[in-house]
Amino acid sequence: MFAVDFGMGGGRDWVLYRVLRQSWLQRQLFFKLLRRDFAERYRGSYLGVVWSLLLPLLSLLVFTFFFGVIFKMRWAGHGDGSLSELALVLFVGLALYNFLAECLSRAPGLILAHQNYVKNVIFPLEMLPAVMVASALLTLAATLLVILLLQATMGAGLGWTALLLPVTVLPLALFVLGLSWVLASLGVYIRDIQQLIVPLVQLLMFLSPVFYPVAALPESIRPWLQLNPLALVIEQTRGIVLFGQPPAWTPYLLCLLATLLIALLGAWWFARTRQGFADVL
Repeated sequence: MFAVDFGMGGGRDWVLYRVLRQSWLQRQLFFKLLRRDFAERYRGSYLGVVWSLLLPLLSLLVFTFFFGVIFKMRWAGHGDGSLSELALVLFVGLALYNFLAECLSRAPGLILAHQNYVKNVIFPLEMLPAVMVASALLTLAATLLVILLLQATMGAGLGWTALLLPVTVLPLALFVLGLSWVLASLGVYIRDIQQLIVPLVQLLMFLSPVFYPVAALPESIRPWLQLNPLALVIEQTRGIVLFGQPPAWTPYLLCLLATLLIALLGAWWFARTRQGFADVL
């Protein structure tokens, strides 16, 4: 287990435990930052938080029109192959991808946007990426709630497996949190990382089963796609919400352990590199 000192008091603790402990001890600060981050996204707009639901719906309409109406695409292997089913399948993939894309795109500029906190030696800088991910999770939760309502009214209904939705999303949240810590740190030292991450995140959309099922790929490629945590989360989320399929527990547990390790490494990297932030900024 990785142990580091975050510079916030004596002793050395397990890194993930330290982050969770500080978040709990300073939970009022955490929720204050969370409210501010969530509110600043929509400050000055007339629709406010409604945009968090409206934009994914607009994207869904565009993709459904092109893939379902123009190209006559239907989702093979599950369900009735209807256009409404295709829309819900795409909606799940887009919601999870947008969560990842938002966090990874914002992470490199996160510390640069809060330089006043860097000079404050007692401020827990590692909390900033955690707040950003929590804020994006709120938007994801609202979007997934809409998906559940649509599935219950327009789709084939909801099964008991829908209760496992938080379980299937957990590995993606850990994966995004770990990468956000790394990117937030690298963004301080390598300013070009912001320009590099945007096309890489866009490429990840096509390397993940957002617009296609894993079963549509050649068998020789499928094992490689499973190395992408987003791919497994998208497939299993679709299964539990839309098709009533419980998760494949062995791949899920392996993915959970891998993403937990990524979160630990991300926190360790951030803690080791934050000591030089003040000198660079």
